[in-house]
Amino acid sequence: MGVSAVLLEAPRIATLDPAQLDRLDVARTLRGDPNGFTGLVERYERPIYHLTYRMLRNADEAADVTQECFFKAYRALASFKPEAKFSTWIYAIAYHAAIDRINKRKRLSNDEMPDRADPGAGPEQQAVLSDQARRLRGAIDALPEKYRTVITLFHIQGKRYEEIAEVLSLPIGTVKTHLFRAKEQLRILLENDGVTP
Repeated sequence: MGVSAVLLEAPRIATLDPAQLDRLDVARTLRGDPNGFTGLVERYERPIYHLTYRMLRNADEAADVTQECFFKAYRALASFKPEAKFSTWIYAIAYHAAIDRINKRKRLSNDEMPDRADPGAGPEQQAVLSDQARRLRGAIDALPEKYRTVITLFHIQGKRYEEIAEVLSLPIGTVKTHLFRAKEQLRILLENDGVTP
């Protein structure tokens, strides 16, 4: 019997979807297994960082808020409802932590923070290879925070309207309106910059 015949007869291993993995890792963490939470961090650290970076526009602050988000999630894990999606819960924690950081900035400066140049090469900048991608990122950064967040969650993070509404504590209709207005503003910004949307 050849190797391919043996492989064909080998039992198939079922793969779990991310939500099932999340539930298992939450349960493992609650039983005291630190590797359970490690799995959650490995799955969500990069997307959470990306969301907070888009909101805060500062790599160091995004890293701090991402770490703070996971710390808060770990401390509150016992209050997590198993029937809920962990991804929605962790995004909500990250969103609110970033909003808290923005509000803290405003209190310290008494006015809106000016747009700042990126502090240096980060993971996003390394991925941006084309001129159009750079311009699109700049246009997204130029959007007001509420539109930037919705665009990031919907188009970059792949979240559904319902999940975004839950994360942002907004009605679904408002999420759709924000998304529509964000796309319109992006179209105008990109046309003015000479990029065909």
